[in-house]
Amino acid sequence: MINQSQELENKLGYQFKDSTFLQQALCHRSVGLPSNERLEFLGDSALNFIIAAEIFSQHPECEEGKLSRLRANLVNGKMLAELAVEIGISNHLQLGAGEKKSGGAHRASILADAFEAIVGAIYLDGGIDSCKEVILRLYQSRLADLSISEPKDPKTTLQELMQSKKMPLPQYEIIKTEGAAHAQTFHVQCQVPGLDKKTIGIALSRRQAEQDAAEKFLIEIMDLKF
Repeated sequence: MINQSQELENKLGYQFKDSTFLQQALCHRSVGLPSNERLEFLGDSALNFIIAAEIFSQHPECEEGKLSRLRANLVNGKMLAELAVEIGISNHLQLGAGEKKSGGAHRASILADAFEAIVGAIYLDGGIDSCKEVILRLYQSRLADLSISEPKDPKTTLQELMQSKKMPLPQYEIIKTEGAAHAQTFHVQCQVPGLDKKTIGIALSRRQAEQDAAEKFLIEIMDLKF
């Protein structure tokens, strides 16, 4: 009989030499320390580098700005949560009682963080080559289907999604500004009437804060049935 860690390792296509790395990667901060937050930091860096190097190699025709947008399209929270669902991370997460009760095992942000933490764990256990092998295998179809045309921004994506569901359009509201007039930081709230969700975007311009809030909203409703 295959135990849970072996099942996850099979889906990753990687066998850990030191299983404690994987155990920590699956331990949410609600359980206590050590949590997966430090591994998440490491995995985020490794993932961004490996994906950046791959699209740099695959698309020599693209300039820096387009390469950055392609990478962002592949390593955003929504994409990481999708990958986490595909390999069944939710079945293996260690959560505190409160997070379990509130459905944390299926929350997109927690799944995305755990995916990054697993990438960090693989890096520590097997090095950058093993990390690259796993990431490119998991991303194979997405890299093959990657369009070099300009991806839609989060606000447009969210608006079109709400229209397709015959829902009210998203509403954006500045709830706070910080800093001097020439260097303000904007805090913008995004909500959709009828949905019990609110997200806050933070950026140096109102437009970017709205985009940040919209992207976070898309992550929050990824698994919502409506």
